[in-house]
Amino acid sequence: MPTLLLALAVISTGLYAGFMLIFLTGVMPALARLTDEQFVTVMRRINEYVPRAVFLAVFAGLVVFPALALAVPVEDRSHSQRWLILAGLVCAVLNHLVTVAGNIPLNNALAASEGSDAASVRQAFESRWNALHLLRTLLITASFALLVTASLT
Repeated sequence: MPTLLLALAVISTGLYAGFMLIFLTGVMPALARLTDEQFVTVMRRINEYVPRAVFLAVFAGLVVFPALALAVPVEDRSHSQRWLILAGLVCAVLNHLVTVAGNIPLNNALAASEGSDAASVRQAFESRWNALHLLRTLLITASFALLVTASLT
């Protein structure tokens, strides 16, 4: 069971880190080339469609699986492996905090801005959202690396 939980932690963080990285390096640079109206419309649609069941399951797994992997006692688990899992969990929790306290409120403000001037809406949203997204991408990538390392020790 502990090996399965650690494997699920690695898989969920890997999937999410990949999603975050592709969004950072592909989606957002592509959207940056759109007009203000296009950008605002597309981001609204993305924010409506991304938080669905599969995404939410992976998002929850980022915290649940490493926490369970730590909670299940394992006699031969090394001290360094415990610390690596804990550090991966901390990075995942920090990722969640950035998302919940930063990106989601910006997404909600964007959704509530229907009918407003697209240029001012974009100006209030894009750079702040991208900065927070970079931070959460770094955090979840670190979480993934720590959990992979834990699984190899």
